[in-house]
Amino acid sequence: MAKPLVALVGRPNVGKSTLFNRLAGERLAVVDKIPGTTRDRLVAEGEWRGVVFDIVDTGGIDPTKSRGAEPLSIASKDYIPQIRAQAEMAAAGADAILFLVDTDSGLTPADLEIAKILRRKQGLRQGKPWPPILVVANKCDNAARRSQSAEFYELGMGDPHPISSLHGTSVGDLLDRLIDSLGSLPFEVEEDDSAVKIAIVGRPNVGKSSLLNRLLGEERVIVSPIPGTTRDAIDTHLTYHKIPITLIDTAGIRRRGHIEPGVEKYSVLRALKAIERSDVVLLLIDATEGTTAQDTHIAGLVIDKMKSVVILVNKWDAVPKDSYTMIGFSEHLRSALNFLDYVPVLFISAKTGQRVGQVLSTALLVQKERNHRIPTADVNRILRKALESHAPPSKAGKRLKIVYGAQVSTDPPKFLFHVNDPDLVHFSYARYLQNQIRSAYSFFGTPIQLSFKRRSTDRKR
Repeated sequence: MAKPLVALVGRPNVGKSTLFNRLAGERLAVVDKIPGTTRDRLVAEGEWRGVVFDIVDTGGIDPTKSRGAEPLSIASKDYIPQIRAQAEMAAAGADAILFLVDTDSGLTPADLEIAKILRRKQGLRQGKPWPPILVVANKCDNAARRSQSAEFYELGMGDPHPISSLHGTSVGDLLDRLIDSLGSLPFEVEEDDSAVKIAIVGRPNVGKSSLLNRLLGEERVIVSPIPGTTRDAIDTHLTYHKIPITLIDTAGIRRRGHIEPGVEKYSVLRALKAIERSDVVLLLIDATEGTTAQDTHIAGLVIDKMKSVVILVNKWDAVPKDSYTMIGFSEHLRSALNFLDYVPVLFISAKTGQRVGQVLSTALLVQKERNHRIPTADVNRILRKALESHAPPSKAGKRLKIVYGAQVSTDPPKFLFHVNDPDLVHFSYARYLQNQIRSAYSFFGTPIQLSFKRRSTDRKR
């Protein structure tokens, strides 16, 4: 079953990020316990009543700021295109929308504009059901504030749901209503086929469409375009050297006019769905612009979903070069995306076809590595060697003991180690073990997951 995608929509400072953290069950800001993965987290997983869903925080645009010295009016013509683009993209990509308003400020022109956009007919949905929209009246910290939420009936979008995202008041009731709304949607079960699913993702205008067209132009590729019934993009089924492949395209994401860069964060809506369904992700980066924060956002989504990756530096033909250009760009790329140090990087030009012939073969190699299984005897041989080279850490006078390990699954590769106390495993030592596994079996382009379980004879007394 496809995982529902819930978008938080609203003007700035209504509490979207606070509710995002509340629904995710933890404070997700700009840090992660894995070294080198510092990044803004725009997407998190939530769960309520046994239903798992993804939450997208769509903050980042401030209507009080402009390119000039004078602040913009809340209803400025320069601001309206921004909120229109945000609301349209959320409605087009989400399965449910939580429309946040602020009882502190009351009803504003920006709230009315967003509501107007969200009430539009199904033009953006291409015949699919319009997502349920719940009006969330935030900052209702007392009875008086809750009564003030009645003014949001003027939005014409049903009953407002008064909550306090800061204190958690009535958030459970809101989630009950959200789950009931999601339960009425006709989610389709993804087809079970043997094709390798390869997603093409990246920021707007990095060349996703050009790459797709170039890949489909290969003479040894047999192509059959099949429209997707539950998604915005069109999947393309092809056969490459007798191997069936499904290309999942997100090339429809485009920057609209002169919209501010914050709107670009909505590219995660479609990118997330493509990543979720894929085996291997082709992450495109614009060689003329270098690695940006949005590239890091998308790369973070890929790792969060434990997907395999091939990084494609596109538009390489447009970069002035000398004998050190590729080395220098590689160093910059590895530094910016140092949590992807195990993935292959190809410098390509979708426009001229430079090295595009290597893309599918590299992706299939990465997919093969994703399904590789290491015999248990080899896992423990690697473990013994690692323990001899670097003894496990101790904590409060108690030393970690790793008894044995095994690979418990593939796609992606997962390893389970039996230890005396999982609380003694520091993330740096887990990373060390991960590197030792990669030194013996590279798992080229594929993330590997390590878990630690207390052996039965070492139960706490």
